[in-house]
Amino acid sequence: MQDDPDCVYTVYVRTSSIIKGGTDSIISLTLYDAGGSGIRINNLESWGGLMGPGYNYFERGNLDIFSGRGPCLPGPVCAMNLTSDGSGSGHGWYCNYVEVTATGVHKQCTQQQFMVEQWLATDAAPYELTAIRNYCSSSDDGKSVMFNPDSSTISDL
Repeated sequence: MQDDPDCVYTVYVRTSSIIKGGTDSIISLTLYDAGGSGIRINNLESWGGLMGPGYNYFERGNLDIFSGRGPCLPGPVCAMNLTSDGSGSGHGWYCNYVEVTATGVHKQCTQQQFMVEQWLATDAAPYELTAIRNYCSSSDDGKSVMFNPDSSTISDL
């Protein structure tokens, strides 16, 4: 990670309007650049929920907005790991998409939308509490860059 001033990350999360699509589970998000550097937001709501006091996040049909500071990644965000902890009653959650913008001092603003369109649940297909989307590609050949999140440089927020 760089020692430059922090970047500001804004995250938009759309929950489906499908019946029982909302959740009270804790949702975390890890963002990566093509080099495998990342930032982990362990609880989106407590990190940067902007919707006001008493607002119920991740409910059916919601577009929730979060914003906070974190270390600037060396490159633009191009991959993500969205995870539910599966807690609470009715833990299943259907996420339509996650959109991320990032900017910092003397840095170009970048934006990436990740289409999720899946349940994060243990009782609905694909029976996973995690959705990983990797839109990273090298500039030379356009092929996907594969990285191992376990060996990446990740900062916890």
